[in-house]
Amino acid sequence: MEDSSYIIREILPEDNLQIRKVIRDVFIELELPLEGTAYADSETEMMYESYQNENERYFVIDFDGHILGGGGIKPLNNGNDNTCELQKMYFSNSIRGKGLGKRMLEKCLDFAVNSKYKICYLETITKLDSAIILYGKFGFKRINTPLGNTCHYSCDIHMIKDL
Repeated sequence: MEDSSYIIREILPEDNLQIRKVIRDVFIELELPLEGTAYADSETEMMYESYQNENERYFVIDFDGHILGGGGIKPLNNGNDNTCELQKMYFSNSIRGKGLGKRMLEKCLDFAVNSKYKICYLETITKLDSAIILYGKFGFKRINTPLGNTCHYSCDIHMIKDL
């Protein structure tokens, strides 16, 4: 069941520390690989600054000033102009199962469509089965090889969706 007191908004500079903690805490909690993933990305250190170009946005889930999750859209690194990547969609364990993944994915995909992307790509890890199920419900299909050059060599699931 959704709770409307959770606000999804664009990231602000003061959100950097909180969203970095959320992202890294998920990796530790779920015992996910730390290398070759978002955990080790230099962007994770400065999420606001990393999403300031045209056709890219990072959104956070704000609950009374506490950042509890996020997700973003960026052009796919070394991809074509028509392809974006859904990036760094992670949620604190306290908000999982509340429908916020669906709301965040809708927000990100709406931004991607409005930015004139034609394809959305994502990478994830087999262990994140609830996320993979959600992506499937939104029409993402598995592909056999990675696209672009994300440097996320520990991600073993690659998916795309026509927008």
